[in-house]
Amino acid sequence: MSGNQHLTTESTRRRLTERQAGTVRRLTDAAVAELRETGYDGLTVRNVARRAGVAPATAYTYFASKNHLITEVFWRRLSALPPVTEPGDVGGVLRGIALLVSDEPELAAACTAAMLGGDPDVRELRVRIGLEIRARLQAALGEGADPRVVGALEIAYAGALVHAGMGYTSYARMADRLGEMAELILNDS
Repeated sequence: MSGNQHLTTESTRRRLTERQAGTVRRLTDAAVAELRETGYDGLTVRNVARRAGVAPATAYTYFASKNHLITEVFWRRLSALPPVTEPGDVGGVLRGIALLVSDEPELAAACTAAMLGGDPDVRELRVRIGLEIRARLQAALGEGADPRVVGALEIAYAGALVHAGMGYTSYARMADRLGEMAELILNDS
């Protein structure tokens, strides 16, 4: 792997050099800032590119759509969480994931909408996100975790995300409820 010394962050579409990773970072940061001002409906890759100081063609090199870009923002936040190193706090793991975007309502709603998108790059990121959430839950549950419990916790998270995305509850309240659901599921297993 000595030839890959200059490769840093793996993007949905390809491995990135440090310079490319910097461009992607500027684009994802600009997407969050643009969402704050325009909301999900007003967000365009072209406007994000302008805000990031790159050409629209450059932005489209990395992100096929606004849904792809927003899903990448969520993925980067999720993958930046500290690893789960010891079993125990399953509710805390779910709460931590739920709180990734809870302090930014526009971003939270955009992430929910974007992750339901059907383009191939979003699907690939959605799989990565799902696998990361599963790995975190399994680590929190410990070795030999019952797959049915893991599945129930995953469904609880997905349902809570949709519930909050529809505006029935806040993302902060959703995080609290996920802790309660984890407790109920674990007590029944």
